Amino acid sequence: MSHAETSDRATEGASPAVKLTLTTLTMMVVGSMVGAGVFSLPRRFAQETGVAGALIAWAIAGTGMLMLAFVFQALAVRRPDLDAGVYAYAKAGFGEYLGFFSAFGYWASACVGNVTYWVLIMSTVGAIWPALGDGDTLLAVVLSSIGLWAFFLLIRRGVKEAAAINRIVTVAKIVPILVFVILALFLFKPSVFADNFGGADYAGSLFNQVRGTMLATVFVFLGVEGASVYSRHAKRREDVGRATILGFLSVFAVFASVTIVSYGIMPMAEIAELRQPSMAGVLEEAVGTWGKVFVSVGLIVSVLGAYLAWTLMAAEVLFVAAKDDDMPRFLRKATSEDVPVPALLMTTALSQVVLVVTMFSDDAFNFALDLTSALSLIPFLLAAGFAVRIGLGHGSEDVAGHSTRKELVIAEIATLYTAFLLYAAGLKFVLVSFILYAPATLLFIKARREQNRRLFSPREAVICAVSIAGAVVGVIALAAGWIEL
Repeated sequence: MSHAETSDRATEGASPAVKLTLTTLTMMVVGSMVGAGVFSLPRRFAQETGVAGALIAWAIAGTGMLMLAFVFQALAVRRPDLDAGVYAYAKAGFGEYLGFFSAFGYWASACVGNVTYWVLIMSTVGAIWPALGDGDTLLAVVLSSIGLWAFFLLIRRGVKEAAAINRIVTVAKIVPILVFVILALFLFKPSVFADNFGGADYAGSLFNQVRGTMLATVFVFLGVEGASVYSRHAKRREDVGRATILGFLSVFAVFASVTIVSYGIMPMAEIAELRQPSMAGVLEEAVGTWGKVFVSVGLIVSVLGAYLAWTLMAAEVLFVAAKDDDMPRFLRKATSEDVPVPALLMTTALSQVVLVVTMFSDDAFNFALDLTSALSLIPFLLAAGFAVRIGLGHGSEDVAGHSTRKELVIAEIATLYTAFLLYAAGLKFVLVSFILYAPATLLFIKARREQNRRLFSPREAVICAVSIAGAVVGVIALAAGWIEL
């Protein structure tokens, strides 16, 4: 039977055809977290902070994201009936409209994050092919677009094949990162490290240094929720929580190590001027040209694997939201191979749009990275808030077992952490996020009309008005030049 004939026989809401083991779920988490971000960490941190600020930032980020990981683990146990984690938790805790916002925001953050992967690949190749620039030239965008649609065709072949490729790629991409850390430790210069400890003159106060790095830490930790997003495919429900914690602990030490050892190779100001991927520049300084080539090849493998995992998760969120009638019905269609093709197509299309926008940004990579982080914060905040509600006994009739005091404290810490991250993101990215969120309401309206339901409750109408007002302010701010991409 041809692929076209198979697609024609697909049904709406096809039952899951693939069941994933603990190892595969953990690989999905690691594969999602280890992508473009880790290769950009040395420069991102050096632009903002020295060693002291980096240590504090990683301590805060590690604690905060570990609390979020525990939240997702607890929610997987307490509400095993909820699939596509981040979106489902927001809906269960705060209603359909905020649930829709969470689904759209998480999906949009994944799409924008996918753009950073292509920008970084083109920037890497741009070191030997200047026409690609920093990944934001017309030629770079054209080549990236070809890559986008090539992966669309690959994933369309089936979840099983894509997951198998992801397992192989996840193992392959960890190797160059570990080699980087080991070599940097052997070639570590204590005097350079000491000079970088307090930060360069341009870094500002310690508080500002820490604040300036927070969005970068959010970006590299995105994916910690990966197992919960893909929970409908798990062989055993308890594996979702285990995979989340195992995946987080597997990569946290690596991320922090990449950042800290770099300060012992080059002065902070020089690291801040490296082209991305800055890890390649640091290793080139340490061991010569072969180090740059080695890291660059590892980056391309890593980024393509992360792109695969994120595209799968983004489409999954749209698909499950449509099955729950919170997105239009056309997004609930899936092939007999369990591939939600309309959701996958919409995911690739938004990434294409954002890819074109990067040509008009002063710093395409950092813009896409920070916007990805900012878009993900509201879904994370709502998920943590839902865990707090469960801990306080609200909606406990649907909860499996009894929440402990420890779970409540963890949820409260996770909520405070994500709220702080929204503050750290700054007004610019909050407003740009609203520009994406507000038009998305049209999808919510379409879904409601398909069900012949009232469009908005009074509370939902207020939230909608706030989002539209934020989008209007954001557009005005961009047009007036008050904020820049």
